[in-house]
Amino acid sequence: MSLVPEPEAPTEGGASPAPRWAVVGLFLMLAVAALGYAKEFLVPIVLAFLLAMVFGPVRRFFDRRGVPTVVTSLAIVLLLLVGLVAIVTALALPVSSWVADAPRIGRQVEEKLSSLSGTFDGLFKANEQLNGLVHATEPDVQAVEIRNSGMATSILLLAPAALTQFAFTLILLLFLLASGDMFYEKLVHVLPSFRDKRTAMRIAHDIERKLSRYLLTITVINAGLGVAIGTAMWLYGMPTPLVFAVIAFLFNFIPYLGALGGIVISGVVALVAFDGVAFAILVPATYFAITSVEGQIVTPYFVGRSLKLNTVVVFLAVSFWAWLWSAIGMIVAVPLLVAIRTFCEHIPHLAPLGDFLSERHAELEADPASPPPTLPVAGAEPDVDPIAGEGTPSSFQLETHR
Repeated sequence: MSLVPEPEAPTEGGASPAPRWAVVGLFLMLAVAALGYAKEFLVPIVLAFLLAMVFGPVRRFFDRRGVPTVVTSLAIVLLLLVGLVAIVTALALPVSSWVADAPRIGRQVEEKLSSLSGTFDGLFKANEQLNGLVHATEPDVQAVEIRNSGMATSILLLAPAALTQFAFTLILLLFLLASGDMFYEKLVHVLPSFRDKRTAMRIAHDIERKLSRYLLTITVINAGLGVAIGTAMWLYGMPTPLVFAVIAFLFNFIPYLGALGGIVISGVVALVAFDGVAFAILVPATYFAITSVEGQIVTPYFVGRSLKLNTVVVFLAVSFWAWLWSAIGMIVAVPLLVAIRTFCEHIPHLAPLGDFLSERHAELEADPASPPPTLPVAGAEPDVDPIAGEGTPSSFQLETHR
């Protein structure tokens, strides 16, 4: 086995392989277009499957103790529904008041920042004069006034669609959990050889285990972050500190951009709630400090190096899925990366892609005592799988003994 792939042989007649890459590029563009077009249908399906993988080990844990699968599935779905209702209840009144007072809040922010905007007065005046000249030279053009119906109306219009998608997600999740391991059984039945069956089950269980561990750990960490930020906001005398706790909990599921959004919101509210700009700097600085401790110390310690991803790839993935699926896309971006990386770890031909998605030297940092990987020697026996006793590539055993 060579590290450098052999050059691709030309097709018959000396044709270049460029058309093949053109077909791949066209397929990728069509796939992205299809994902964006079918967003309303695909988003709840992806969420339901991710949640089913997260709560699959929980359901299996109670199955082994004699609890009926349907009962466990109903309990999980009801707990998720209660959690959603609790979050909406905690955010409904404060957020609705913020939306209703948005014009007044905007005026207050503008007034308090006016003392800091003296440098830009010349630019504002020049812009006003330019606009006056443009309108003066075109007296016959009819002015068109666009009246915004308000943010509250937009939220009310979007609420039925969001509730419908969430209801569809919960119903599909209930069916997926209540069906037990039916999908795994079908997968094993379809694959032809025992080696493929074993590999498929190992990949499925490894993805399920990592996603469950990652998302459940992140949920607990985000809950602690929400408590810390809510307590800090309460000590500062910020209005509705519970809202900031919920915002910190929810926004922290979005890497990088979630913390930035919480910092901006806390700074704007502090600027409106307090006189001067001192608290408008201190409050977001505190928010930034708490999220920095969480992101740099707490999360790496509890999540572990084996689940750390390439930060550049994470940022690009979050940006891409935000562009494609908006807020839900930002939430599912990292779990999808974890699933793709886990899948690549079990397929030898995709191992370079899995290494590219992982953090630098993530495998060696996770187990410093393990020797560096070596290339197979010609004529040597392949690694023996302790489960099935057959020769399998060593990449299949990457996470087995952790």
